[in-house]
Amino acid sequence: MDLPTTSAFDLRDHLTTKADPALIGPDDAHFAAVADAMEQTVAELADRLDLARRARGGRGQAALDRDQEVHRLSARLRTLRRFDLDLCLGRMVDENDSRPIHIGRVGLTDRTGERLLVDWRSPAAEPFFAATHANPMGLASRRRYRWTRGRVSDYWDEVFTPDDLEGRAALDDESAFIASLGASRSPRMRDVLATIQADQDAIIRASSRGALVVDGGPGTGKTVVALHRTAYLLYSDPRLGHRRGGVLFVGPHEPYLSYVSDVLPSLGEEGVQTCTLRDLVPEGATAAPEKDPEVARLKASTALVDAIEPAVALYEEPPSQETEVTTPWAEVRLSPADWQEALAAGAHLPHNEARDDVWDALVAIIVERHDLEIRLDDDGQDLENDATPALVRRSLEQNRELRTAFDRTWPLLDAGELLGDLWTVPAYLRRCAPSLTVPEVRRLQRAEPDAWTLSDLPLLDAARRRLGDREAGRRRRRREAALAVEREERTKVVEHLIASDDSDMHVMSMLRGEDLRGALDDDTDELEAGRDLLAGPSRTSSWTRPRS
Repeated sequence: MDLPTTSAFDLRDHLTTKADPALIGPDDAHFAAVADAMEQTVAELADRLDLARRARGGRGQAALDRDQEVHRLSARLRTLRRFDLDLCLGRMVDENDSRPIHIGRVGLTDRTGERLLVDWRSPAAEPFFAATHANPMGLASRRRYRWTRGRVSDYWDEVFTPDDLEGRAALDDESAFIASLGASRSPRMRDVLATIQADQDAIIRASSRGALVVDGGPGTGKTVVALHRTAYLLYSDPRLGHRRGGVLFVGPHEPYLSYVSDVLPSLGEEGVQTCTLRDLVPEGATAAPEKDPEVARLKASTALVDAIEPAVALYEEPPSQETEVTTPWAEVRLSPADWQEALAAGAHLPHNEARDDVWDALVAIIVERHDLEIRLDDDGQDLENDATPALVRRSLEQNRELRTAFDRTWPLLDAGELLGDLWTVPAYLRRCAPSLTVPEVRRLQRAEPDAWTLSDLPLLDAARRRLGDREAGRRRRRREAALAVEREERTKVVEHLIASDDSDMHVMSMLRGEDLRGALDDDTDELEAGRDLLAGPSRTSSWTRPRS
């Protein structure tokens, strides 16, 4: 391969030993091939994007697929156009193969299909970041580039085998990392992908199962790890990426998000959503700063966080008087103790999500009382019992008086209304936060219950956690109804198969067997819908190398 006429290296005078053609010539040749491949790839992607935009979108899924393909091609084009040769991070040489493997921000092949750049997130690129002298991972050497305005302004070699020590003018294990520390500060986080250290890389490539907590002091690289892990998971996790799930990156404030905004695009990922903590609460968009420092201090105290529980508990108390329930078959009197027994079914559950469990427990008590009361007449003689539990339950579902009593005892609650009542009803606040003084209670009161401030947001979040999802019960009932329809359809199919079976042994009649019917009626979808996708052990990793 002919050497290019213009070198991609721009090494200063004090680096003349590194400018030896024997050291950089092969790299220049490879960079020329990368430039050709990038030009070809950009042209092909531009043509495909133009065709995708001209294509008729259709309706429904077809329109969605077209839009997603346009988005994917556009993102790939932006990534390639964002960089030039600095798409290449460095190269490594395997101890059993002298041909260098070049690592890039994205993967790249030439016209013949030869791999010019290996995507940094792929398993094949892992040794470039993870190899150490204690564990070289089969590498003989590694070179890292430092790019300035599209040209290599410095590079560093690391050698892992004694046979590869000769001819290494740039031999230095830590210089790339140290040089990155000495770079001037800028309004945006600098690109540090080429200097990711082995222990950082281990966290970045850790399994996506469960939660991963990375702790460390200020300036120890936690953000670097989090951002690069995001890009890695979008590439490697089958549940994320193209036409599937995504990633939400949560930062402490807008200046922080602005500081790191260039990192993910530089890693080839543009589909990540970012927000601050206040954005996680619906009221955060319009919340104003708390004007009174003393009010802000009170709202940040544990006394008001602890007030959420008694504020909700006030709406979980049984009636003080008996409740009479009338059905076509009997009259049942529910005592406060009966109500308390039913309410116990909602213990340790979010208030709104426990409503169905409490209602079911209450209905069960009434149904059981029905059986006891209608079984004997006034003379103690048996009666013909035409009320089945299912009929009684159906009657109770439509019992307006019972529903009204239940809604009064265990109502659906809204976090905003709950907290707003604390700020506008002094007696309510005093009851829920008895440690507050009268002046403090008075100071926390305001005219508008929903005039949210930043100090309210954590309390709103705590209230929502205690109350749970208002729509959980409705979704569950819809899901159960859909499953019931599916089971009924399966039953019809089975009956049709059995009726139309004219074989001598009537094989289809086996479908009436419990085992086969159980397999047919397996409601896997319901189980999957209720499964916690974030379930799994939480792991903690530490990264303590100072990055001042």
